[in-house]
Amino acid sequence: MKKILLSIAMMAFILSSCINNKKEPHAVEQNTQAETEVVSHENQESLDANSVINNNWMNEIQLDNGKKWIANEETNIGVQQMKTTLNTNETLTLDDYHNLASELNNSKNYVIKECTMKGASHDYLHVWLLPLIEKLDALSEAMTTNEASEIKQSIVENVNAYSDYFQ
Repeated sequence: MKKILLSIAMMAFILSSCINNKKEPHAVEQNTQAETEVVSHENQESLDANSVINNNWMNEIQLDNGKKWIANEETNIGVQQMKTTLNTNETLTLDDYHNLASELNNSKNYVIKECTMKGASHDYLHVWLLPLIEKLDALSEAMTTNEASEIKQSIVENVNAYSDYFQ
């Protein structure tokens, strides 16, 4: 229950960080729709304990008429920071995994804070980002190195798949 409330609070923060300060009616409508999707996604996850490490989000994401979505420069920088962190941090102990989660969270927070994307590209960024946030939360709460290793591998797949959908 604590994890669900934390995830919902994080989603609300993400959605409020990404919207334009002018509060256009269209943007508000998109946020309401996204919040509904998050709630139903959370209910689905509570049914399957291993769902945090799956990459079912890949079934939901689409290209822009066969092309990659255009992402803002800061998003690309933040994702590159995540890739660098994943490639350079050694993870042998549970503390190493928890430190990795913290560093990745810093990069993820940069992406969220600097988000200027709008429209469909922004919506599909959330399809990619929301499962990553859940994985980072799970990695920070991992209780064993085996569990953390599985979660890390799923994070690597998630982060590396970014370049399949965004440029």
